[in-house]
Amino acid sequence: MNLTLGQFQMAFADALQGRPAPQLAHLTQQPAFAVYRNTVLAGCVDALRANFPSVQTLVGADWMQEVAAAYARQSPPEDARLILYGAAFPAFLEALLPHHQLPYLADVARLDGYWCQAFSADDEPALTLADLAGMTASDLDQGHLQPRVGVRWHWSAEHPAYSLWRCSREGRPWLGEQPWAGEGALLSGGPDGVRHQPLSSGGCAFLDACAAGHALEHAAQVAQHTQPDLDFSDLLGRLMKARAFRPLSFT
Repeated sequence: MNLTLGQFQMAFADALQGRPAPQLAHLTQQPAFAVYRNTVLAGCVDALRANFPSVQTLVGADWMQEVAAAYARQSPPEDARLILYGAAFPAFLEALLPHHQLPYLADVARLDGYWCQAFSADDEPALTLADLAGMTASDLDQGHLQPRVGVRWHWSAEHPAYSLWRCSREGRPWLGEQPWAGEGALLSGGPDGVRHQPLSSGGCAFLDACAAGHALEHAAQVAQHTQPDLDFSDLLGRLMKARAFRPLSFT
């Protein structure tokens, strides 16, 4: 049977994932193909372990090896940039909650994944305080603050996800007096790497509203509704310092 290039590629991908590929039986039955398939799987597992170091610290290398292999068999890479591999890994871990009994693990995995995304994103110009000089309050209220492509944020309502992630990733000890409460995080990629800091529920809600295209006035109202005691001026200053936004746009 003569296959087109596209048909061959699809059948080859199926064979690598252990799915039936009768068109390539002459190839897949060779011992060398099994070696190649195992090498590809090992590469996926290594990428997951590298992309989710905080998760591995929390669960141990052996468990991570096992669960990464299960994920790799189910979800092969869709992007040649393996630093972005594992987008669905947090949800995969969430589904495994009955097995690991770590309800915070998926949120920690999300922060690992967001670090990779922020690190590999293209750098963009960032809004600075100098850009706001001369603008009136009305101008700002109608402006749209769009997060830069290298900015990620996440709010975990039930777990100190940011503290768990940071301690695991940086090898810091977990302090016994650390309060077990919801936490958020902001990650911002740039020329000097990825910076991160804690972010309140109101801050995360504000960035959600900005990303959804809402004007600054409405986004600020959403943030204050989410967190009534929010110091919005302080929040905006910290986000500007973190280079969270693209230059201001108006409609």
